[in-house]
Amino acid sequence: MEWTGARYEDMPTVQVETRINASPERVWTLVSDIELMPELSPELQSVEWQHGVTGPALGAQFIGRNEHDALGKWSTTSHIVDLDPPRTFGWAVEDPDNPTATWRFTVVPDGDGTLLRQWMQLGPARSGLSLAIDRMPDKEQKIVFVRLREFETNMTAAVEAIKKLVEDTGQVDR
Repeated sequence: MEWTGARYEDMPTVQVETRINASPERVWTLVSDIELMPELSPELQSVEWQHGVTGPALGAQFIGRNEHDALGKWSTTSHIVDLDPPRTFGWAVEDPDNPTATWRFTVVPDGDGTLLRQWMQLGPARSGLSLAIDRMPDKEQKIVFVRLREFETNMTAAVEAIKKLVEDTGQVDR
């Protein structure tokens, strides 16, 4: 990731991608399985569907419990806001109309395989990162850059782990 000088109010984004030797349907099975995500993330510790929901549906909610050395422990409620199987799976964190962050997987057919993209956007609502910026407003651009770089590293590891799961096993069963 290159320095952009972005501020939180710019609603900066990160996107990573990988090509997977599998059908979009096989890849979709993994990216839409939120209960798999803690296995792929050093920060996300657990997830739990809410209100009796057991899988992705527009408007469905899940709680994510996170932990970060510098930021501590916290939980968020996410809302499924983009669902088009087997193409897109996206969620907004906290308020779906004014999220603290938005996340999305996109699954694109690519010849005999699939291009998997993961994208995220900070804001527009305030988040835990806003608290760090409030304490050190003169370092806002650096704080945002460091956090985006962390997201990029973790997202790259996640899409590569999905690739490995699909390609190494030839199936999606866990």
